[in-house]
Amino acid sequence: MTEISDQDAYDPLVPVPENKRTLTLRDAFSLWFSLGIGLLVLQAGAYLVPGLSLAEGLLAIIIGSVAGAVLLGLAGVVGADTGLSTIGSLRPTLGVRGASVAAILNIIQLVGWGAFEIIAMRDAANTLSTNAFHFTWPVLWTLVFGLAATGLAFLGPLSFVRRFLRHWGIWLLLAGAAWMTYALLADHNLAEAFARKGDGSMSLGGGIDLVIAMPLSWLPLIADYARFGKSPGAVFKGSTLGYLLANIWFFALGAAYALMAVGNPDQLLLSALATTGGGLALLLILIDETDNVFADIFSAATSLGSLLHFRIRHLVIGFGVLCTGIALFVPMAEFMSFLYMIGSVFTPLYGVLLVDHFLIRKRQVSMLDISRISGVYRFSYGVHVSAFAAWAAGIATYYYVLSLLPALGATLPAFFISAVTYWALARMFGKPA
Repeated sequence: MTEISDQDAYDPLVPVPENKRTLTLRDAFSLWFSLGIGLLVLQAGAYLVPGLSLAEGLLAIIIGSVAGAVLLGLAGVVGADTGLSTIGSLRPTLGVRGASVAAILNIIQLVGWGAFEIIAMRDAANTLSTNAFHFTWPVLWTLVFGLAATGLAFLGPLSFVRRFLRHWGIWLLLAGAAWMTYALLADHNLAEAFARKGDGSMSLGGGIDLVIAMPLSWLPLIADYARFGKSPGAVFKGSTLGYLLANIWFFALGAAYALMAVGNPDQLLLSALATTGGGLALLLILIDETDNVFADIFSAATSLGSLLHFRIRHLVIGFGVLCTGIALFVPMAEFMSFLYMIGSVFTPLYGVLLVDHFLIRKRQVSMLDISRISGVYRFSYGVHVSAFAAWAAGIATYYYVLSLLPALGATLPAFFISAVTYWALARMFGKPA
């Protein structure tokens, strides 16, 4: 019997029982260090240069990573406090029907990101096999990684952390990252790279926006795993420190490798990584990349499970097949802008949620707000208008800044405006019942 069949632990709308809250600070660190490492993070780091100099890029990486990791950790505390999934945690703030809107948006973005992660792994594995064995078969790699990620998601986060990360997964990641860093320092002239000036095609604010987008893309997922934490403090410290270290490390590696390459940055970055240490470093990172798709698939199933009361493991299989099918047949180049658009709506949403949870409710969701109907915990019916108004104000701010003041960076202003607007509305009209 797999752990995911335990409905007391995995039902998205029922608080996790105390005896299932077993993940420690070390577990949270390992999970979010693992999820913070990935091929897409390396590639995002490559986009910082040559628009910014390497020194400016590192400054953007540090500022964006600190801000994003702290917000990610705070979102994890919400899950640890309530014991609920992401969508369950949003119900006190948005209302039951209001949280359904967030669930649908979350499912769309997770399916897209899951498919894109499979494509990134396929391309990396294909490059490795071509260089080493002159073997090219992208369809096979797509199926292999889709199946592996679905299998991990079927087991669930408790099994993944206990059986993989606790014992040997975290050491694989550290070995791959250390090897890649050593190759960079041993084979390239960093002093020369630091001496190069940026061409000005990217502002510092734009660079911070790019960096912070990675940790914030995990905001709608973290409660699905933090709800199993032993304590909110352990969840916050472990997830914040783990993701912060990984994001800074791999963004910096991506920027440094890309700056030392010439020609097509997309292809050359992958080729440079494939030849680093004979490709072993990239292979270790590639093995880990499967956990990113696992998180996308499991959280998509959890979000849909909050709307349709099916078993999570059945939904996991369906989403695994869907993500793999999209990776096989849909060209993803044009889909990236859509994914970023969907992702941008969650930053202001979490400005609303964090203010509601920490400042308005003071980390308490009263049991008087909860009624048990047909075995499912529900907070309140309908839509909380104040929360949606503040959310809309944040989204409008994001696109206003993006269009008129792009050098400023739109993510943090959108978060700030939605948070302040919700706080003001809650003071005027009171918290949602």
